[in-house]
Amino acid sequence: MLPLSLYIHIPWCIQKCPYCDFNSHAIKSDTPETEYIAALLNDLALDIQRYSITRPISSIFIGGGTPSLFSPESIERLLLGIGQQLELKEGLEITLEANPGTFESHKFAEFRALGINRLSIGIQSFNDSLLKNLGRVHSAQEAIRAAEIALQSGFDNFNLDLMFGLPGADPDSSKIDIETAIDLKPRHISFYQLTLEPNTWFHKFPPKLPDDETIFSTQKQCQQILAEHGYQQYEISAYSKQGSQCRHNVNYWQFGDYLGIGAGAHGKITQELPHRIIRSFKPKSPEKYLIDSHQSGGTEVIDMSELPLEFIMNHLRLKQGFTLEAYQAATGLGVATLEPALSDCVKQSLLVRQYNHYYCSEQGWNFLDNILEKFIVIT
Repeated sequence: MLPLSLYIHIPWCIQKCPYCDFNSHAIKSDTPETEYIAALLNDLALDIQRYSITRPISSIFIGGGTPSLFSPESIERLLLGIGQQLELKEGLEITLEANPGTFESHKFAEFRALGINRLSIGIQSFNDSLLKNLGRVHSAQEAIRAAEIALQSGFDNFNLDLMFGLPGADPDSSKIDIETAIDLKPRHISFYQLTLEPNTWFHKFPPKLPDDETIFSTQKQCQQILAEHGYQQYEISAYSKQGSQCRHNVNYWQFGDYLGIGAGAHGKITQELPHRIIRSFKPKSPEKYLIDSHQSGGTEVIDMSELPLEFIMNHLRLKQGFTLEAYQAATGLGVATLEPALSDCVKQSLLVRQYNHYYCSEQGWNFLDNILEKFIVIT
């Protein structure tokens, strides 16, 4: 059976950022924390029944929003409730997303004591001017302090999120951000380009961004610095020390299965290959989710003709690529269903083939959309 992960969405944050297209909502004084935890556990119980889940959970990711706004007592009820409903693999990875403005030493020590063993901290930049341009509510000093508190609280495995190509950035801004982050000794750094996503304030009122040449040069320079300090790129925007890849996200990119609970959460469950690989989605509105999470949302079966693209789109985010055996195991389809697109990509030097193992060339890595277009089935 494919590995199974659990994603939990807590949609509240201090303030909605102008670039954010996630399902997040500014927190209110009367945020229904207790009721939401109860709804999550009910949602999980229904999914377990709906999909006849018997597999153990190999990773848990609590994302948002800013889940660290919830109290340790609420997170404890959540984790205890999950453990009562599902088998948890020994040594499983449990990640909690957090933003610097929510860091208190005693609170994060309590999170660590609950069994949360990985933090993902949304820094974005260590430059106060750039943070202001991004609409962030924390300062550079608070960002540094957050990483220090994480270490002091016992989190030897944490991620720092950084962005490049920011409004108002000069060519050295990201270099300084990367070097500052490295000094804080995270095991993992996410480094990704700001994009102006639909349905965001930045998309409606676009800020002036650096030109493409500057952005590309910045990316290459920072990637070199990361590599020199032992951070290996294993995914488009993810860099880690040896053995510290985010196991939860790797399961996504390897087309593994995951349950998704919470407002706006998505899931993917394989019931029968290749005929019943199911996508699930929950109500986006927190208010609606609290009222009828077990009735709203829905599911859809991925059409078999779309499975080659779905698999390729995920696996090629990873530097290691994929094997034909992995394709057959995850989709239930024969290798001929990847043709002629797969051979075309090799001929055009977009993909490299070593026996039955395929991965992006440097050219393919920079032009991933060109590869994916070849696997789109026109009906």
